Amino acid sequence: MQKIRTAVIGVGYLGRFHAQKYAQAAGCELVAVVDSRPEARAQVAELSTRPVAEHGSLLGQVDAVSVVTPTPSHFAIAREFLESGAHVLVEKPITETPAEARELIALAAKRQRILQVGHLERFNSAVLAAEPYLRSPRFVECHRLAPYRERGTDVNVVLDLMIHDIDIVQTIVGGSIEAIDAIGTPVFSDGIDIANARIRFANGCIANTTASRVSVKTERKLRIFEDDAYLSLDLQQKILTVIRKRSPADVPGPLPVTIEEQSLEPGDALKAEIDSFLDCIRSGRAPVVPGEAGLVALETAMRITEQVERSLAQRKVPASR
Repeated sequence: MQKIRTAVIGVGYLGRFHAQKYAQAAGCELVAVVDSRPEARAQVAELSTRPVAEHGSLLGQVDAVSVVTPTPSHFAIAREFLESGAHVLVEKPITETPAEARELIALAAKRQRILQVGHLERFNSAVLAAEPYLRSPRFVECHRLAPYRERGTDVNVVLDLMIHDIDIVQTIVGGSIEAIDAIGTPVFSDGIDIANARIRFANGCIANTTASRVSVKTERKLRIFEDDAYLSLDLQQKILTVIRKRSPADVPGPLPVTIEEQSLEPGDALKAEIDSFLDCIRSGRAPVVPGEAGLVALETAMRITEQVERSLAQRKVPASR
């Protein structure tokens, strides 16, 4: 089978890893990496690929691309490559607005191209290991904390970090959202740096999500409560703990539960994501995270952002006498 010709658009911190995975993937040729910054292009020179300053020369010359540029440029770049006949893996959030996302989804369908969104946690070994245990979540609690870094502040913390958990929660719960209550505030940047959202689904499930990029520690944890079980996922350490109610017929113990802890292989979520993307191109199957899933996560993240911004604006309005 002919090799899939690929390119990475944007080789900053994350884009360099995309380039490495394509360079190592079987049946794949990394044709070029694109970045307007000479120093960024130079950092991937060891991959024996062509460094390019501007992506236009690659239109029609590659079969697939990863778009790993700042969010405001996702739409225009992804659209150009879809129009030229390339498959596209675009980093999250898919675009700046839902309208842009819908246009990309429609274009990908029209051109019969794969449009995949880089919600990397879908390929996390702890999330994958938890899937067989999920029945009917009643309450979900998410904590995603990170120290402050300049990188990623082109979007607020909801679109930068919380959107990962929004995507996971909406995937495992399913159904529509009935109401959202959200708060947050800037701390070190001009955008929202810490936020909390309480999401109530139409099926009765509640999700409480907290995201911070001003923490002194890094934490990525998910807790899922069902009628007869509790699942604790440490997405950073790759540990899954499943606590289930014992059958009354079981031998009595100090607690009426069974506890199972799995320390999982770290794996390589980005490699799995890119391998899955390449397999979708070869087989024609739908991606794990299609454009539609990226749109759903973006719409919820935008609702949370808008609610936080309204509450911040109200705080600034002086109280009337």
